[in-house]
Amino acid sequence: MSVNHLVYLILDSCRFDSFMRARKPNIDRLGLAQERFSFASWTAPSHFSLLMGQVPHNSPRHVFASEVYKAQFAEWVDRLGVRDLSFKTFVPELCLAGVLKKHGYHTAARVSMPVLNPYSGLTRGFDDYRLMSNHNDFAGMVRDVDFSKSERCFRFFNLGETHYPYMLEAANLPIISGLHGVARQMDELLARNSDIPAQAPEFFAADTMRGLHDQQVKCVEYVDGLVGELFAKCPANTHFIVTADHGELFGEEGYFGHGPVMHRKCFEVPFVEGLRP
Repeated sequence: MSVNHLVYLILDSCRFDSFMRARKPNIDRLGLAQERFSFASWTAPSHFSLLMGQVPHNSPRHVFASEVYKAQFAEWVDRLGVRDLSFKTFVPELCLAGVLKKHGYHTAARVSMPVLNPYSGLTRGFDDYRLMSNHNDFAGMVRDVDFSKSERCFRFFNLGETHYPYMLEAANLPIISGLHGVARQMDELLARNSDIPAQAPEFFAADTMRGLHDQQVKCVEYVDGLVGELFAKCPANTHFIVTADHGELFGEEGYFGHGPVMHRKCFEVPFVEGLRP
């Protein structure tokens, strides 16, 4: 059976145990969530992998790694019911949006994180690619989603609600700069021309870490409510994928955050897929 539409939701930074702790009756209707692993520990390289057509992997043992790649590409045949999709279809471009566009899909993306902006090189294959003005605006994505462009549509969403600082306007939790904030301040720091390094922020206490983890769980629950609204707007025979680009550390072994961190919790992500209920 051919699937008319594909909706791909990336809950940025959402680690597996946060996802499983959350009450998410809408997403749970898609199927059982799996623990999988990201190909990268931060947003930009992980999204390059996702948009090549690689979903988070399950790290199988006693198989050649190259076979895992081929099997993941072949899964798109069963996922979408497009019979002439294959591993060879993705080569040499290795571009999910481009492959779907060749098969008649109208392709659109809405992203929340500044590192995914249209100059990042991720726009390839998309008819419509846009960075949201607010990184907590999945509600706006759902409000504006459009399936009228074609009989087949691919809609890719990167959601910032589950990314630190976790909707801080409502949470009253501490703020530190992410990569985007560091980059914006870099020229100012270099202009000081001082041998004295800028003082690093004090590491969060254990109770603060627990509060941040709890807030990510609450944000998954918030997102789930909007997923219910998205279900209502989707045509019949729409296939959903819900996953994350990477995990997050909340103080385990002295780590916080993601990116330049080698820790299992930085790579554990949820994965669930299925037809729109």
